[in-house]
Amino acid sequence: MTFGPEVLLERLDALETAGNKPDRYVIALSGGLDSAVLAHALAVTRGRHGKSLLAVHVDHQLHPESGTWNEHCRRLADALGIQFVAESVSVDTNAGIGIEAAARAARYDALALHAGERDWLLSAHHRNDQAETLLLNLMRGSGPSGLAGIGLLTQFAGGWLARPFIDVSRAALEAYAAEYDLRWVDDPSNADLRFDRNYLRHDVIPALEQRWPGVVERLARSAELASEAASLLDELAATDLQSIGDRAARIDIAGLLTLSNARQRNLLRHAVRQAGLPAPGAARLATVLESVLQAREDAQPRVAWQGAEARRYRGKLYLLPPLGELPWPPEGRPLTASPLWLGPGMGVLRPVPGAPRGLSSATVGRGLSIHMREGGEQIKPVGQEHTKKLKKLLQEEGVVPWMRERLPLIYAGEKLVAVADLWIAADAASEPGTAVCWDERPELY
Repeated sequence: MTFGPEVLLERLDALETAGNKPDRYVIALSGGLDSAVLAHALAVTRGRHGKSLLAVHVDHQLHPESGTWNEHCRRLADALGIQFVAESVSVDTNAGIGIEAAARAARYDALALHAGERDWLLSAHHRNDQAETLLLNLMRGSGPSGLAGIGLLTQFAGGWLARPFIDVSRAALEAYAAEYDLRWVDDPSNADLRFDRNYLRHDVIPALEQRWPGVVERLARSAELASEAASLLDELAATDLQSIGDRAARIDIAGLLTLSNARQRNLLRHAVRQAGLPAPGAARLATVLESVLQAREDAQPRVAWQGAEARRYRGKLYLLPPLGELPWPPEGRPLTASPLWLGPGMGVLRPVPGAPRGLSSATVGRGLSIHMREGGEQIKPVGQEHTKKLKKLLQEEGVVPWMRERLPLIYAGEKLVAVADLWIAADAASEPGTAVCWDERPELY
């Protein structure tokens, strides 16, 4: 098929029926052929799509000529009348996920800085990229969601990430570039066969095309069918989760065990994605099913994989990011009027004066600080008749064991006056008073 500005407009119009209509298109401008065509086609149709345009170039600083590529992108954007910004990133080559994946993660983190709720990030991935991705995921043993390849429209940074070229061939983009005399940069690393994607692009797919002409188009079609299957499986998982009556980050084990093994695995994969966590491999998923779901009732097993872990407590399966180190030092940390970040995955603690109930002004006036549990703490909460050990309160409340030592304990001088946003000491409370608000609080129950 041929490609032109009209084709792009049709693609964007169709996509806008599926996602929120954007105010601005943010172009991921690498400087290569694909993104150069995307930027040009958006610029020449600006009067028709009516969106403001921003081109963002990410310099991975992995090649000595990357500064030259940056300048090329700047000149291209200027020539097209597109606002331009460049971001330099440091790629963690020791992350254990490979340099390609690490560079991709750094790139999208940088792009997210410039894509808001009313923006669409546009990427120039095309049909050949889709075929490569499907084959890569096939080699990794991926299921339907992996074989679906590159998504046409996905949520990103509060807005959307769209790929309007996903059913357009590279040959069609090359023809467009030749017609409009476009210039682009070629990253020499794209010819390095040590990288899996390059090996597929230069050696494997040409061999497949020679034996089965049109294989790229058929692979793209297979990706579409896999995407439909993955969507149906997601719908089934959402239905199963609703029937169990819980949420993605905390799943009722008794309800989960009523499902077939295949539906258990499907629900867990779905729940992990919904919780915003990296997907476990097949072996890790099997371990979760065996070690966590089948554990005795009073056991507290833990299964971890890169970027996530699964735990069990009181008949619930919890999916959460790794806890890591305790978020604040033993000597404590002052709690002032400013929000206090508690560390990765721990949220923010924020005093709120003038709340219906909270800490008295006299208590606040003594100066507040937060500490970790050391053992033996006691408190008489508002509404309770007796002083209780904090350990007993946490057990009665059903706070998950792995969060108990991480709860921020609020002291006024040497006195424990509040436990996070759970309890306030009766002799330190007033109505109104200064409440303790815990934003983005991790799962406690």
